[in-house]
Amino acid sequence: MSDTPFGFGLPPEEPDDGDEGKKKESPGEGQRGGQGAGGPANPFGFGGFPGAGGPGGGDNPFAAMFGSMNPNDLGAAFQQLGQMLSYEGGPVNWDMAKDIARQTVSQGTADGTKDASVGPAERSAVEEAVRLADLWLDDATSLPSGSGTAVAWSRAEWVEATLPVWKELVDPVAERVGLAMGDVLPEEMQAMAGPLIGMMRSMGGAMFGQQIGQAVGVLAGEVVGSTDIGLPLGPSGKAALLPVNIEAFGKDLGVDKNEVRLYLALREAAHQRLFSHVPWLRSHLFGAVEGYARGIKVDTAKLEDVVGQLDPQNPEQLQEALQQGMFQPEDTPAQKAALARLETALALVEGWVDAVVHAAAKPRLTSADALRETLRRRRATGGPAEQTFATLIGLELRPRRLRDASRLWASLTDARGVDGRDGLWEHPDMLPTASDLDDPDGFVHHEQLDFSELDKMLGEAAGSGSAKPDLTKDEGEEGKDTDGK
Repeated sequence: MSDTPFGFGLPPEEPDDGDEGKKKESPGEGQRGGQGAGGPANPFGFGGFPGAGGPGGGDNPFAAMFGSMNPNDLGAAFQQLGQMLSYEGGPVNWDMAKDIARQTVSQGTADGTKDASVGPAERSAVEEAVRLADLWLDDATSLPSGSGTAVAWSRAEWVEATLPVWKELVDPVAERVGLAMGDVLPEEMQAMAGPLIGMMRSMGGAMFGQQIGQAVGVLAGEVVGSTDIGLPLGPSGKAALLPVNIEAFGKDLGVDKNEVRLYLALREAAHQRLFSHVPWLRSHLFGAVEGYARGIKVDTAKLEDVVGQLDPQNPEQLQEALQQGMFQPEDTPAQKAALARLETALALVEGWVDAVVHAAAKPRLTSADALRETLRRRRATGGPAEQTFATLIGLELRPRRLRDASRLWASLTDARGVDGRDGLWEHPDMLPTASDLDDPDGFVHHEQLDFSELDKMLGEAAGSGSAKPDLTKDEGEEGKDTDGK
């Protein structure tokens, strides 16, 4: 589990800090890298505002906004500050999140790649790749196609299309933390402290919005489709790939770009089949997130102490209090149980996709093994998808679970065939558990024994008249027979 649930500690990397979790400092920027916009002294990561990072932009978020700006930047900063303080919506300022995500995307990635509109040739290539992928998957799974349409997105389009799902994922966590802001004051004091509580909630909504927007913007520069984190982030039935990111992904692999595109299309199309034809799966995953949110326990003692000492006439004191990380959620059994369920479910999803795609690609693509291992290592090294998700809701998908799940699905295919394997998705109670992932072969063997014994019992009952129970007898007649009368 992440040490910084919901990003109250270190925020995600900014594009100019590099990706894959590597911070890069140029000479003279040591202070910024250590205690700057994303450092421990600034747990809410205000560094994403226009002009941040200049002199004085370290520990003080307002100094970061106004430190060294031209008039245009200063006007933009005041606009964002006004938006932050006047916000009266839900637990996350999603308008701010969207703006910051779009700003982050427009800056380009660390390798200098800029976002661009998708051209007709790229769009056609994606559509053809998804069409061919679906044909290949027909032989590897009993689940029918779930890709009603295939689309090619730019990074900005990915942000626009996925924000509604990010909202569904993040709001339950932010809501629970936001409620704690008002709960720490005695009821008789809450009316008098109304303006202060309102300001704190507005600031909290802006902090969440700023950090989530930055995280989503960074992720948009690296994802290759709509299902990279194992969740359906895009609209249902729409297989989506990002050509500019696929190009960057395959740049140094030494693999033909058409094979790279096709392999990633296989993964996207496989995810779509699963989420389209396992109707309970989406609610199961998102329900685990909500369960985690319900289990959050804010450090109310620390929060009460901070709020009790706040002087509304001293905004700098409020700023310092917010920087102390007074909303650090605590681990609880409910949280751990919800996260365990979510980790296991995500591992089963990713393992199934890995096994099915490998079965479809192995006979047809010469680079299938290399691409499979590349994607597995991308996950194992804490790729951007896992890091972002861990920052937002405190979840890390452990690579060991992914490999174990893939081996389990492959073993089930050998033992029970494609139909028997995919039949386990009919109900969540039929799926392997976390302990089953520790012993995939044991799960397969155990299930085989159970089913064979059941078949034997049913066969004996059907073939023996004496063994067949007489369901026409009532309880009184049963009793007479038992008494021998």
